[in-house]
Amino acid sequence: MFSSERLKGIDVFVCVAQYGSFTAAAEKMHLTASAISKNIARLETRLGARLFERTTRTLSLTDAGVAFLRTCTGVLADLEEAELSLQAENTEPRGRVRIDLPSAFGRAQVLPILLQWVKDHPLLIPHISFSDGFIDPLKEGVDIVVRIGDAHAWPETVEHRLLSRERHVLCASPAYLARHGTPQVERDLEHHRCIAYGWIDGSISPWRYAGEQGETRHRQIAAHLVMGNGDGLLMAALAGCGIAQLPSWLIEQPLRDGTLVEVLPKLAITGMEINVAWVKNRQALPKIRAVVDALVTGLSA
Repeated sequence: MFSSERLKGIDVFVCVAQYGSFTAAAEKMHLTASAISKNIARLETRLGARLFERTTRTLSLTDAGVAFLRTCTGVLADLEEAELSLQAENTEPRGRVRIDLPSAFGRAQVLPILLQWVKDHPLLIPHISFSDGFIDPLKEGVDIVVRIGDAHAWPETVEHRLLSRERHVLCASPAYLARHGTPQVERDLEHHRCIAYGWIDGSISPWRYAGEQGETRHRQIAAHLVMGNGDGLLMAALAGCGIAQLPSWLIEQPLRDGTLVEVLPKLAITGMEINVAWVKNRQALPKIRAVVDALVTGLSA
């Protein structure tokens, strides 16, 4: 059964964490520094964990404190939104919403949609971050996640919706092709400088081709340059460093203005899924529904 005791001290803890000192938190909350300190001490005793590392000059969160802060900020945001929703006469999205986007795709495709959309929703406060690794929205305290890749990696607590699929194409700059020639068949790639995507563990992603029967084939290329970021791959291709396999959404403009040229178009292939995901038990919140709907409308193929 839920006990109101669990809420005691949470607002004080969050305020101290945000302002970095008992004195600043006391001033913000119109309490004494002593009262703030006692609140934190009682909370730590109840939790059985130390939330802050204290010295005479500094105050910093422990690992337990960081994890607890992530949970508490989400709880307080939901409580605030619930109060505001009861006071409002409509379901206008409002409050803080955390959105995590893939680095290159997020900046190129998602961010322009969100920035345009939030202009019409002044009560919403988006906190947007960029990362490429797997994220469990529930564990990370993130409201909405956009990811490129297999959606089956998410747990059952997460709902997701397919937005579109990538199309992967081979491309190079006109200057590179003028120096090295344009490949006419797949085996010609063996004589070209190839730019590959590399992971932090040192492994290199193979290129994926469309086969003659519509099947997907994989080829581990001999890379002359390895990049661990989509923007880096694009920059290397534009600089004439070689042939790269890139998603069509990333090279739309370079292909239009001629700074990149598609090669071996018959090898182009439909790539990975692009999904938006959110925690199931939060989908009824107006802010979650509104942002998801905006992304579906703006990004669906």
